[in-house]
Parts: sequence; C-alpha cells; structure tokens
Amino acid sequence: MATFQDLNLNTPLYNALDDLGFTTPTPIQAEAFNVISSGKDVVGIAQTGTGKTYAYMLPVLKNLKFSTQETPRVLILVPTRELVVQVVDEIEKLTKYINTRILGVYGGTNINTQKRAIAEGIDILVATPGRLYDLALSRVLQLKTIQKLIIDEVDVMLDLGFKHQLINIFDILPQKRQNIMFSATMTQDVDVLINEFFKSPERVSIAISGTPLDNISQQRYNVPNFYTKINLLTHLLNDTETYNKVLIFVAFKRMADRLFEQLDEHYKEELCVIHSNKTQNYRLRSIEQFRNGENRILVATDVMARGLDIDNVSHVINFDTPDFPENYMHRIGRTGRAEREGKALIFSTKKDQDAIDKIEGLMKMTIPVIDLPETINISTELIEEERPQIKEHNNPTKRKDEDAPGPAFHEKSAKNSKENLGGSYKFKIAAKYKKPKTRGDKNYNRRNKRK
Repeated sequence: MATFQDLNLNTPLYNALDDLGFTTPTPIQAEAFNVISSGKDVVGIAQTGTGKTYAYMLPVLKNLKFSTQETPRVLILVPTRELVVQVVDEIEKLTKYINTRILGVYGGTNINTQKRAIAEGIDILVATPGRLYDLALSRVLQLKTIQKLIIDEVDVMLDLGFKHQLINIFDILPQKRQNIMFSATMTQDVDVLINEFFKSPERVSIAISGTPLDNISQQRYNVPNFYTKINLLTHLLNDTETYNKVLIFVAFKRMADRLFEQLDEHYKEELCVIHSNKTQNYRLRSIEQFRNGENRILVATDVMARGLDIDNVSHVINFDTPDFPENYMHRIGRTGRAEREGKALIFSTKKDQDAIDKIEGLMKMTIPVIDLPETINISTELIEEERPQIKEHNNPTKRKDEDAPGPAFHEKSAKNSKENLGGSYKFKIAAKYKKPKTRGDKNYNRRNKRK
C-alpha cells in the first residue's frame, strides 16, 4: 500500500501530515498527485468523503514557491460559504509549516473587509463564484497572476445555477493556466463545461458514483405519510445511545422547517436545521454545534449533502426519497467515513417506488425493507402535498397559485390593435399631424391655416 513518503513531498508538508496523524493517502489522493503535478488539466471524479481537498492541495502546495507578490496564484472555487470556511481550514492545517497566505471570501459579509484583506496580499484564494466576481469587477482583486484554477464540487455548483457566473470568471482569468476540477458525479452539464473550457483533460476516477459504500448498511421503511414518518422518526431518535449523531435529509426548505417544528417539541436543544434560507451565521453555528456534538440531530436539504466533512455521523436518515439516485449516494456518504461503519435509513411512500427502483438500479443492489415497529401509530392525517388534488371538470390542469405562471399574452382590444400600414405609414402620419413639408419652414402649417 502506498504511503505519503512515496509521493516525494517536502519536509513542511510531511510535518503537517504527521501532526494530523495521516500516513496513507486515500485512493483519489494517490491517483491524482502525479497528474496534477504534471501541470495538465485534470478532472477528478470521486465520492464525497474520499479526501478530495488534500488530493488537489498536496501537489499544488508542493510546487508552490515562496513569493512576495500581492496578487493570488491559486484560485479555488466552491459552491457554498460553508465549504469556503471548511477548505480554508483544511489548507491552513496543511500549511502549518509553510509561509503561505490564504484567504476565503463569500457573500453575506462586508465586502470592504474582504477588499482590505486582499490588498494585504494573498497566495491562495478560496471563494464562492458570486463574491469573487464582485471583487474582480471592483478592480481590487487582480486575477492576472492566477496559475491554477481549482473548481471543487462542480456538480453542486451547476445544480445551484452558477454556470453563467463560472463562464464570466473564465473570461477574466489568464488563458495560460492549469484547470483542476473535482466532482462527485459526472452529469451532462459537467461534461459540457469540461469540453468548452478544458484542454485535453486527464481524468482520474475513483469509485463510480453509484457504487454502494461497503461500510454503510442500508435499510428501508415503507411509510404511508408525513405524520407516520414523524412517529417512526421520534421512535428511533428516542434511542439516544444508538442514534447518537443523526443527519436527516429532506427534499426542500419548507419540508425542513416543517420537520424541525415537529421535532422541536421533543428534542429542543438536541436539534438544529440548515438550508439556504437560513442566515450564514445560523448555518455555520448549526454545523459547528452538530460537528462538536452539542446538537445530536441535524435536519438538512440536499444542497448540504455534498462536501461537508462531519465525522462520526452514526446514522443518515432519508426522511424524503430523493428524485435523483446520485443524491441518495451523496446523502448516505455522510456516514461511514474514514473506514468507520455507517448506517443509512430511507423512509419511502408508494409514490416513491420509481425513485427507489432508480436508486437500486444505480447501486446494482436491493435495499432491504424492514417492518414498522408495532408500537408506531399509523396516522391518517395528510399534509397539503399528500392530499389528492381536486381537478375541475373543465380545467383538469389547474395549477396551484404558487406554481402559476406569470401574466399571459392576450389579444389586444380593438382600439389598441395596430394596422400594418406598410410603406404608406409615413404619409398617413404626416396628414394626421400636419407635419411641415420642409425641414426649414416651421411656419408652413400656420400659414396654411390662415388661408
């Protein structure tokens, strides 16, 4: 088995790795090291939790010479504020014995403070696309010295709608640079981005995204509705010894808030929630409290499923079945990290069967179904999304108000309709408004009226 000694790193990096207690690189770290060191464009495909941050930082730091220049040489783009904080923290651990200036920038905080930090000089900049572009337009941040562009969690970035911002950033970066991209899944959007902006990239792929992680046991409950799910969930969570650090995933923000309200009655201080409508400080605080064990239960949406590094998660519970099978893989990848045993549960309803089939097809395995405990109360109460939709006889496709389109085009009233007058238009206007026949004689109309 390869060790970090085989990678021929420098002494400061070895000292930092020793302090962290790391001796053996993960597969993606071992595979990507020489490729990235060569200076070629690289596309790395690996599941979350496989050490992707160190996979690109070790070769970059090994070859990053000391410099006193003020403008950054390495740019790392990540999709969320939380990931900026996490990546900066990881790089600072690796550069403990290296004189390297690192800065993280993201939206939702004072941009002037970030401008002052940039003016002091940086080597490595970690940023979200929106704030990076704002800083670049302000001319305080100069990107002409960027030698390496690293895009981490690019699939999440495209899911969040950052494609146009990425393209704008590519346009203001130096043409001569190394592009390094890491993604957990290869989607059509990711492939298009690679073909447009990367030069003959070398691919490093570790574990197909649909391959189940061997150290995660998976089970499924068939549950009829939301309130029965709540009853099952509280029954499980009451076993505090077994369910000691639980990450619960839901489909969307409104469901996250709804579930939080239900669980808050039972678990109070043990519970926290994160989704994109929460403030930055609230999210960071919730993640830190969950990471440190101050909160036992964290409710999250899919955006938070990728990239966040939280150790010792005892269980991942899929309260909702995700529509995309890759999302299921990313969710359960939050447990069973660092070769520990993990457990994943999924609560599915009858309407989720197609999604379950896709998940099982991607993993090439069947998730075992277990019976509901006899003590669980089967609720008959339904939430809005579960109630049958009443279709009007003459309007079977009537939408809910929240999904209704904006104002539609309509026929103009007769008085507002315009006639296509073709070439005769200017003559009709001239007759209507008595336009002067010559540009110089402004009194022509007035003289004609006197006659």
